[in-house]
Amino acid sequence: MADTYVVGVDFGTLSGRALVARVRDGAEVAAAVCKYRHGVIEHDLPANGAPLPLDWALQDPEDYLDVLRVAVPTAVRTAGIDPAEIIGIATDFTACTVLPTMADGTPLCRIPKFAGRPHAYPKLWKHHAAQAQADRITAVAHERGESWIGRYGGRISSEWEFAKGLQMLEEDPEIYAAATRFIEAADWIVWQLCGRETRNVCTAGYKGQHQDGAWPAPGYLAALNPGFADFTDKLAHPLSPLGGRAGGLTEQAARWTGLRPGIAVAVGNVDAHVTAPAAQAVGDGQLLAVMGTSTCHVMNAGQLAEVPGMCGVVDGGIISGSWGYEAGQSAVGDIFAWFVDNALPADYRGRAAALGLDPHEYLSELAGRQRVGEHGLIALDWLGGNRSVLVDHDLSGVVIGLTLSTRPEDIYRALLEATAFGTRTIIESFTHSGIAVRELIVAGGLVRNTVLMQIYADVTGLPLSVLASQQGPALGSAIHAAVAAGAYPDVRAASAAMGRIDKAAYLPNPDRVAAYSELYAEYRALHDHFGRGGTDVLHRLRRIRNAARTEVAVR
Repeated sequence: MADTYVVGVDFGTLSGRALVARVRDGAEVAAAVCKYRHGVIEHDLPANGAPLPLDWALQDPEDYLDVLRVAVPTAVRTAGIDPAEIIGIATDFTACTVLPTMADGTPLCRIPKFAGRPHAYPKLWKHHAAQAQADRITAVAHERGESWIGRYGGRISSEWEFAKGLQMLEEDPEIYAAATRFIEAADWIVWQLCGRETRNVCTAGYKGQHQDGAWPAPGYLAALNPGFADFTDKLAHPLSPLGGRAGGLTEQAARWTGLRPGIAVAVGNVDAHVTAPAAQAVGDGQLLAVMGTSTCHVMNAGQLAEVPGMCGVVDGGIISGSWGYEAGQSAVGDIFAWFVDNALPADYRGRAAALGLDPHEYLSELAGRQRVGEHGLIALDWLGGNRSVLVDHDLSGVVIGLTLSTRPEDIYRALLEATAFGTRTIIESFTHSGIAVRELIVAGGLVRNTVLMQIYADVTGLPLSVLASQQGPALGSAIHAAVAAGAYPDVRAASAAMGRIDKAAYLPNPDRVAAYSELYAEYRALHDHFGRGGTDVLHRLRRIRNAARTEVAVR
């Protein structure tokens, strides 16, 4: 039988990547990347130059279509295969990245009269300007005793659909009224591919509070704001299971991609969740950490539990037939990049260049020579706020223990360790709720940092396996495309054939595990002091900063 192939397309924060994979074994035949022309829109709106407030993060949906027009045909050409051999395509997206559209899926930002209105654009996952709305969504849910709030660790994030939708209503009611549909980019891109609106169970559950077959009730929504009572009308649509067939590729999408019309288009998915089958992390107790600019932690379990500080637990949210749990850290790679970009002395950059290393490699090499605790520092990994377990994006970073002898590699290692401590905090929240974590699996760009990987194994005390692919989300999407095309009966079977993993690539060192447990106790003391009410100084500092910057902007 002739080989067949599938295409997986991963829409990231700054670019989209297309991967051509062989169906029988997941072999990665070719890949191509398309950078977004507009990137992340954080400072001013390209349409009119209007400045954006603090904590905004938007995108332009035309950049997503460019990925289909550029990356997909380039990957197919590079693969050197006949497009007739490709039987399906699947996509994954950052989440919650959500946009308002007309009834036919046209983004409001494409309508000329709305092009200069920020709320008409997709709000990227790291749009954190809806914290006030998120706080109210959480408070009212507890006041009313809403049954679903416990499945989100007791707090709703500013990154999610309801907070972003409520912010849109309260800051630009005309855009809210014009938005017939409010849709995750994960579902919008599938709409563009197959011409049919679909909604996937993953984003609906984790980002839209859809539980037990229902959205939050209109009475609850009206308690948030009377004008918000109809919000779920903008979301309502039958939900499709992951790995399902959303439809066939349209003639227009076939022209964009160079693929055959009618091939299977899979139901949309989220980048972290779709990576689980690529890493063969489909069993209970296998915690997958997808580590990049941020980290998303996902895991399957056979039972339902309410885990404090989780992003959510959803039936079939990762794999049909299991409860899927999600947690996360708002900034990880972004923290390391911030330090190198803003705090690394020029002579360190020069030394790195002389050795043929980039600054991250050089600092990691220096940090890797240290004994645990040698630098005398503890850091809190909140430079991008806290997603789990505190769910508070107004928190900020802390480094304690600085002296006049502190060196850049000391701070860098403390930041590496802080992110590992944050992951351990998440693991302990699972464990204390009766959900056992037996293995840590890592995917994403940061797996290349061997010092960081060993730190994670030593801090968590768990064997650490590594996804044996540089294209985790795209490979996961390819696996879902194969299932949607009927090549495998389900995602588990496709994962066994097409996924790839280096088992126990890093093992915890008992001596370092003991040393890190002592440091972790100090981290938790600081974590609870700054994050659980010991002091409100981080929130006060943010308010002072925002007020000062607003005053400067007005001048």
